[in-house]
Amino acid sequence: MRWLLRSKIHKATVTEANLDYIGSITIDSNLIELAGFLPGEKVLVVSNTSGARLETYIIVGEAGSGVICMNGAAAHHIKAGEEIIIMGFELADQPITPNMLLVDKDNQFVRYL
Repeated sequence: MRWLLRSKIHKATVTEANLDYIGSITIDSNLIELAGFLPGEKVLVVSNTSGARLETYIIVGEAGSGVICMNGAAAHHIKAGEEIIIMGFELADQPITPNMLLVDKDNQFVRYL
C-alpha cells in the first residue's frame, strides 16, 4: 500500500484568511466536486508564495463563489492573496489516476491537468 495523489487544485488564490474560526479550509463546492474531494477530507495545502505547508480539513463553500479561505491557525501561515496547491491522497495498492485541475485567478475551473 502506498499514499498516492488522488485530487489536486492547482494555482488557487486564497480569498480570505479567517483567524477567528475553529479550523480548516473553505473551498467552493464546485471545485470540491470537480477535484473529487469530500467534505471533511484531510488535505495538504502548499503555498507557492511563501513555501508554507500544512494539513487541514475541507469545509464546503458556496458554489461558484471561488472561495478559498484559510481558517483558524492556518491563517497564520497562509494569507489572503497567496497562490496555493490543495492536494488529497489515497492509500492504494494499485496506481490511480488523480483528478488534477487548474483554476484561474478567481478560482474558476480552467481545465484538467
